[in-house]
Amino acid sequence: MVKLHINIDHVATLREARKTNEPDPVAAAALAETAGAEGITVHLREDRRHIQDRDVRLLRQTIKTLLNLEMALSPEILEIALEVRPDEVCIVPERRQEVTTEGGLDAVRETVRLREFILRLREKGILVSLFLDPEPRQIECAREVGAQFVELHTGRYAHAKGGAVAQELRRLEEGTALGRRLGLRMNAGHGLNYQNVSAVARIPGIEELNIGHAVIARAVITGLPEAVREMKRLIDRAAGERAL
Repeated sequence: MVKLHINIDHVATLREARKTNEPDPVAAAALAETAGAEGITVHLREDRRHIQDRDVRLLRQTIKTLLNLEMALSPEILEIALEVRPDEVCIVPERRQEVTTEGGLDAVRETVRLREFILRLREKGILVSLFLDPEPRQIECAREVGAQFVELHTGRYAHAKGGAVAQELRRLEEGTALGRRLGLRMNAGHGLNYQNVSAVARIPGIEELNIGHAVIARAVITGLPEAVREMKRLIDRAAGERAL
């Protein structure tokens, strides 16, 4: 079974647009879980543009499934993660001027810091994932620095056109296969939506898909529970097809 983790960052984005208390991402997480989400993902950015420290602490207390905290290689955010103890941490690249995460982490360049961060997180019993492009050397490095998971960056696949779609999908398939051979657990996310998710959910070895913007955008029209259920149906159908 491929698990669906709902990223609720953009519920907080809407709240922060008016600096008020609505909509509440904690309430959104509860609705997503009720509708079938197997995990909740939030990115506590250094600039706090959407998710706030209080959100993370409340989510740790209230969600019933699994809390996945995305974070940069930031000592400040590391200390919060060690205090809150999410079930998983996904280490991602982060730039202040970006609208959203633009690519995978350069694990090769950040080897020294990654070893330190991962050791401290794992000492607290936190599972650690690295958000990487499907490049062999980056995936190999994930094992070398002690990560248990890799989340493959699906942005290039999501934005590809024409023949490039199949090419990018092959890169994801090959990256997943390599990670599995190395003993890593494999997830995927970024830019996935109701039109392109099925092909990724069919990739053997993918355990979790992290999806946010597409579901929250659909929820504006249909409501959050139905948006989550619709995405979950697509993933379950595709995962069932890969088992045949």
